[in-house]
Amino acid sequence: MGIDLRDIIPKEAIEEIELTSLKDKVIVVDGYNALYQFLATIRQPDGTPLRDSKGRITSHLSGLFYRTINLLELQIKVAYVFDGKPPELKEIEILTRKRRKEEAAKKYEEAIRSGDIKSARIFAQQMAQLTEDMVNEAKTLLDALGVPWVQAPSEGEAQSAYMVQKGDAWATASQDYDSLLFGSPRLLRNLTISGKRKLPRKDVYVEVKPEIIHLVKLLTQLNITRDQLIEIGILMGTDYNPDGIEGIGPKTALKLIKQFPNFSKILEYLGDKAIFPIDPFKIKDLFLNPQVTTDYILTWKKPNKDKVIQILCEEYDFSIERVEKALDKVLKIYEERSKQTTLKRWFN
Repeated sequence: MGIDLRDIIPKEAIEEIELTSLKDKVIVVDGYNALYQFLATIRQPDGTPLRDSKGRITSHLSGLFYRTINLLELQIKVAYVFDGKPPELKEIEILTRKRRKEEAAKKYEEAIRSGDIKSARIFAQQMAQLTEDMVNEAKTLLDALGVPWVQAPSEGEAQSAYMVQKGDAWATASQDYDSLLFGSPRLLRNLTISGKRKLPRKDVYVEVKPEIIHLVKLLTQLNITRDQLIEIGILMGTDYNPDGIEGIGPKTALKLIKQFPNFSKILEYLGDKAIFPIDPFKIKDLFLNPQVTTDYILTWKKPNKDKVIQILCEEYDFSIERVEKALDKVLKIYEERSKQTTLKRWFN
């Protein structure tokens, strides 16, 4: 679900950037978030995903390959982080998502039967499901591309935030705002969806540009602490308490945070409205002390062209001409940088 803080994020905390400004920076991408984006957006006109000759879905591989290649071509040191076992407190949200997908599947079938292609595409996007096989396929492709990935023990965004806090990466990349609550100093949005994009349910296209949200600037502009930012999320609803509190959005939550000296007083003020599936202070602790691993190494290698072609073209029916053309651009840059490094060593 993710926490939507957009309405309270001051413009002073948002920096719109060009992808070229990220050259040589390490960006850790929320792998699940990115793959879901590819599954939802890379589809046929009627909403069906891309498939190979065996009927297997390939939208996630198409998005992952071409977007990663574009980033490598810009010499951005991209890495991916994948979710591990979700916290037990997330079970309610997982069940809720499952029900939504089941409802979307029924509506999709109805739209197809009635010939409503526009509605069918919308419902098809809502029913996108990321399977364990798809994640493993993505990891295999990243290995062939020489791009590192990290398996988080639990929440991927928590792991990404930790890596940025430690200085092993410059920013986390996700469409959700949760990594800010986990303490990431910088959140990079629109990395995997930049370019012209169609507005939901409208025949209107807009230019989507990457943007950085700086946590320190956000907290300073709002005059709150990170603890209070987490409390705002809890009042609105997080993956651990998806329903939140009825009638409380980001602006109301911010108002309450500033009105009362501590979180307990807010809950006392809300009375019977403040109903949570578990102790809200346990939810807060999940953001402050998430489960992460220190056992990771970020190393970028030269893409294995033969291996990539074997995976995408021989196994999943991708166009060998398109794949080779994309790969050759990155391999050329890799070779040029290798020569520059060799020259530097020679003259030093």
